[in-house]
Amino acid sequence: MRPRFDYGDAVRVLRNVRNDGTFPGTDVGDLLVRRGSTGFVRDRGTFLQDQIIYSVHFLPEDRLVGCREEELQGADEPWTPSRFEFRDKVAAALRLASGGRVLVEQGEVGEVIKVLRDAPGGVAYHVIFEGRNLLQVPESALAEAVLERGTEAVG
Repeated sequence: MRPRFDYGDAVRVLRNVRNDGTFPGTDVGDLLVRRGSTGFVRDRGTFLQDQIIYSVHFLPEDRLVGCREEELQGADEPWTPSRFEFRDKVAAALRLASGGRVLVEQGEVGEVIKVLRDAPGGVAYHVIFEGRNLLQVPESALAEAVLERGTEAVG
Protein backbone atom coordinates (compact mmCIF):
# COMPACT_ATOMS: atom_id res chain seq x y z
CA MET A 1 0.00 0.00 0.00
CA ARG A 2 1.85 3.04 -1.30
CA PRO A 3 0.58 6.53 -0.59
CA ARG A 4 -0.29 8.59 -3.64
CA PHE A 5 0.30 11.94 -1.95
CA ASP A 6 3.20 13.22 0.12
CA TYR A 7 3.52 15.82 2.86
CA GLY A 8 2.88 19.32 1.53
CA ASP A 9 1.16 18.16 -1.68
CA ALA A 10 -1.75 20.29 -2.86
CA VAL A 11 -4.90 18.17 -3.21
CA ARG A 12 -8.55 18.66 -4.17
CA VAL A 13 -11.42 16.92 -2.40
CA LEU A 14 -13.75 15.11 -4.82
CA ARG A 15 -16.92 15.13 -2.73
CA ASN A 16 -18.49 17.10 0.06
CA VAL A 17 -16.99 16.15 3.41
CA ARG A 18 -19.43 16.07 6.31
CA ASN A 19 -18.85 15.45 9.98
CA ASP A 20 -19.17 11.73 10.68
CA GLY A 21 -19.00 12.41 14.40
CA THR A 22 -15.22 12.61 14.63
CA PHE A 23 -14.85 16.36 14.02
CA PRO A 24 -15.18 18.37 17.24
CA GLY A 25 -17.33 21.48 17.57
CA THR A 26 -19.85 20.69 14.82
CA ASP A 27 -22.88 18.44 14.61
CA VAL A 28 -22.90 15.10 12.82
CA GLY A 29 -23.78 15.73 9.18
CA ASP A 30 -22.54 19.33 9.12
CA LEU A 31 -20.64 20.29 5.97
CA LEU A 32 -16.92 20.60 6.72
CA VAL A 33 -15.46 21.11 3.24
CA ARG A 34 -17.24 21.58 -0.10
CA ARG A 35 -16.29 19.35 -3.05
CA GLY A 36 -13.68 20.94 -5.28
CA SER A 37 -11.93 22.69 -2.38
CA THR A 38 -8.15 22.49 -2.28
CA GLY A 39 -5.85 21.99 0.66
CA PHE A 40 -2.42 20.68 1.63
CA VAL A 41 -1.45 17.27 3.03
CA ARG A 42 -0.20 17.71 6.59
CA ASP A 43 0.04 14.08 7.66
CA ARG A 44 -1.00 10.58 6.67
CA GLY A 45 -1.82 7.33 8.37
CA THR A 46 -3.85 4.18 7.94
CA PHE A 47 -7.28 3.00 9.00
CA LEU A 48 -8.03 -0.70 9.46
CA GLN A 49 -4.61 -1.40 7.94
CA ASP A 50 -5.98 -1.13 4.38
CA GLN A 51 -6.99 2.51 3.88
CA ILE A 52 -4.67 5.50 3.68
CA ILE A 53 -6.04 8.53 5.50
CA TYR A 54 -4.59 11.99 4.88
CA SER A 55 -4.85 14.95 7.23
CA VAL A 56 -5.55 17.80 4.83
CA HIS A 57 -5.46 21.46 5.84
CA PHE A 58 -8.06 23.43 3.90
CA LEU A 59 -6.82 27.00 4.28
CA PRO A 60 -9.97 29.03 3.36
CA GLU A 61 -12.02 27.02 5.89
CA ASP A 62 -9.03 26.76 8.26
CA ARG A 63 -9.94 23.13 8.87
CA LEU A 64 -7.76 20.06 9.25
CA VAL A 65 -9.85 17.16 7.95
CA GLY A 66 -9.15 13.46 7.51
CA CYS A 67 -9.74 12.27 3.93
CA ARG A 68 -9.46 8.82 2.37
CA GLU A 69 -7.17 8.57 -0.64
CA GLU A 70 -10.07 7.89 -3.03
CA GLU A 71 -11.68 11.18 -1.94
CA LEU A 72 -8.70 13.19 -3.21
CA GLN A 73 -6.96 14.11 -6.44
CA GLY A 74 -3.96 16.27 -7.13
CA ALA A 75 -4.89 19.96 -7.12
CA ASP A 76 -3.27 20.37 -10.55
CA GLU A 77 -5.30 17.53 -12.11
CA PRO A 78 -8.28 18.51 -14.28
CA TRP A 79 -11.40 19.14 -12.21
CA THR A 80 -14.86 18.51 -13.59
CA PRO A 81 -17.55 19.91 -11.31
CA SER A 82 -20.77 17.95 -10.89
CA ARG A 83 -24.24 18.88 -9.68
CA PHE A 84 -24.65 15.77 -7.53
CA GLU A 85 -22.46 13.56 -5.37
CA PHE A 86 -22.46 10.08 -3.84
CA ARG A 87 -25.64 9.42 -1.79
CA ASP A 88 -27.48 12.49 -3.13
CA LYS A 89 -31.15 11.93 -3.83
CA VAL A 90 -32.03 12.81 -7.43
CA ALA A 91 -35.16 12.77 -9.56
CA ALA A 92 -35.51 11.79 -13.18
CA ALA A 93 -35.97 15.07 -15.09
CA LEU A 94 -37.61 13.09 -17.90
CA ARG A 95 -38.63 9.52 -18.69
CA LEU A 96 -35.62 7.24 -18.82
CA ALA A 97 -35.86 4.51 -21.45
CA SER A 98 -33.69 1.91 -23.14
CA GLY A 99 -34.58 0.15 -26.37
CA GLY A 100 -37.98 1.83 -26.41
CA ARG A 101 -38.87 0.47 -22.95
CA VAL A 102 -39.51 3.02 -20.18
CA LEU A 103 -37.37 2.16 -17.16
CA VAL A 104 -38.01 5.19 -14.95
CA GLU A 105 -40.88 7.68 -15.04
CA GLN A 106 -40.24 11.42 -14.85
CA GLY A 107 -40.05 12.55 -11.21
CA GLU A 108 -39.09 9.17 -9.75
CA VAL A 109 -36.45 9.51 -7.05
CA GLY A 110 -33.19 7.57 -6.95
CA GLU A 111 -29.86 7.70 -5.16
CA VAL A 112 -26.47 8.47 -6.68
CA ILE A 113 -24.09 5.58 -6.16
CA LYS A 114 -21.15 6.88 -8.20
CA VAL A 115 -20.15 10.05 -10.07
CA LEU A 116 -18.61 9.50 -13.51
CA ARG A 117 -16.74 12.72 -14.23
CA ASP A 118 -14.99 11.33 -17.31
CA ALA A 119 -18.03 9.78 -19.03
CA PRO A 120 -18.38 10.37 -22.79
CA GLY A 121 -20.59 13.41 -23.31
CA GLY A 122 -19.94 14.87 -19.85
CA VAL A 123 -20.73 14.04 -16.25
CA ALA A 124 -22.95 11.00 -15.67
CA TYR A 125 -24.01 9.04 -12.60
CA HIS A 126 -24.69 5.51 -11.52
CA VAL A 127 -28.15 5.86 -9.98
CA ILE A 128 -30.28 3.26 -8.27
CA PHE A 129 -34.03 3.75 -8.49
CA GLU A 130 -36.12 1.69 -6.04
CA GLY A 131 -36.74 -1.84 -7.25
CA ARG A 132 -34.52 -1.43 -10.30
CA ASN A 133 -31.02 -2.23 -11.44
CA LEU A 134 -28.30 0.35 -11.43
CA LEU A 135 -28.61 2.82 -14.33
CA GLN A 136 -26.02 5.13 -15.86
CA VAL A 137 -27.76 8.48 -16.28
CA PRO A 138 -26.36 11.69 -17.83
CA GLU A 139 -26.42 14.78 -15.63
CA SER A 140 -28.85 16.53 -18.00
CA ALA A 141 -31.48 13.86 -17.28
CA LEU A 142 -31.49 14.46 -13.50
CA ALA A 143 -32.88 17.12 -11.17
CA GLU A 144 -32.68 17.70 -7.43
CA ALA A 145 -35.09 15.46 -5.57
CA VAL A 146 -37.79 17.06 -3.47
CA LEU A 147 -37.93 15.36 -0.10
CA GLU A 148 -41.20 14.42 1.58
CA ARG A 149 -40.92 17.41 3.89
CA GLY A 150 -41.17 19.68 0.87
CA THR A 151 -37.55 20.77 1.00
CA GLU A 152 -34.93 20.10 -1.63
CA ALA A 153 -32.17 17.61 -1.06
CA VAL A 154 -28.87 19.28 -0.21
CA GLY A 155 -25.65 17.99 -1.86
